[in-house]
Amino acid sequence: MNCFVTGASGFIGANLVQELVARGHRVKALLRPTSDLRGLTGTEFERVNGDVNDRAACAAGLRGCDWCFHVAASYHLWLKDYAPMYAANVEGTRIVLEEAAQAGCSRIVYTSTVGCVGLPQFDRGHTCVPADETAPTKPSQLSNHYKISKWRAEVLARELAAKGLPIVIVNPSAPVGPRDVKPTPTGQVIVDFLNRKMPAYLDTGLNWVHVRDVAIGHILAAEKGRIGERYILGNAEGNWSMKLALDVLQEITGIPAPKTEVPYFVALLAAHADETISKFTGKPPKAPLAGVRMAKCKMYFNPAKAIRELGLPQTPPRQALADAVEWFRSNGYVRNERPKPG
Repeated sequence: MNCFVTGASGFIGANLVQELVARGHRVKALLRPTSDLRGLTGTEFERVNGDVNDRAACAAGLRGCDWCFHVAASYHLWLKDYAPMYAANVEGTRIVLEEAAQAGCSRIVYTSTVGCVGLPQFDRGHTCVPADETAPTKPSQLSNHYKISKWRAEVLARELAAKGLPIVIVNPSAPVGPRDVKPTPTGQVIVDFLNRKMPAYLDTGLNWVHVRDVAIGHILAAEKGRIGERYILGNAEGNWSMKLALDVLQEITGIPAPKTEVPYFVALLAAHADETISKFTGKPPKAPLAGVRMAKCKMYFNPAKAIRELGLPQTPPRQALADAVEWFRSNGYVRNERPKPG
């Protein structure tokens, strides 16, 4: 297939391009002139210069393509001005999806986020019940501009699918693994751990999934996904607390995991103070208030639908963390590391 990929230089996008090429597909990658291409090293693709708000560039790049993967998004938890984020995430999505349909793509895969899926619930025994695709999203859940912009974009994708556009929606959970160049906030946790810059942790939790499985999930969505449906791309065994993930990192690396848990109210106060300073300096806070608020709820999800309907791979979360550690170590993200004992 001839494939068009936006966000190809990002974490999921770079892994998707690699998996598409490995399967014999041809890829056109929409990239800005300033895009960091380290995640695409060793992968063959045709470069299309432009961005998601450039309708002409999207139309030209999509010409002759069978599949479109709209992975690009502006992901920031703090900005002085959020207008560019909405322009990219909402209007950019409209442009890409409309132009993909105009080009005659047989499948258009839109990358949303589990942040647009309802939050997990607790049963009478106070056990967390992971959320699936049917969990209702409450307005209170859309607690920051990134989530709001992605929610509006997903609603738009569903509306266009209802009008007949061949759109399938995927909602990745918390991917980890190789090619995390930026790195992502989840990858930064691993980098900080490796550099011994994590003296304490918050009591939160994520659905940890190998980025390779997420990339393959996109391809499976193009092959098998039902139009207008959404699929959580996660791991059925990946609902881990932050403490468990750090303990597993200790087993993998030999680096001691932090023992101190930061009370939520302390983290919240620190984030408020950090953002107050940012208003004067213009520099992003180290701990954005939006991130702390998101950490209050364990983001546990059930990917059974994607496993059942798409055949989503289920690489063990431990392997995902180990592969991330290896990639960060091999690519210069770890400084003055002492060898693992034994």
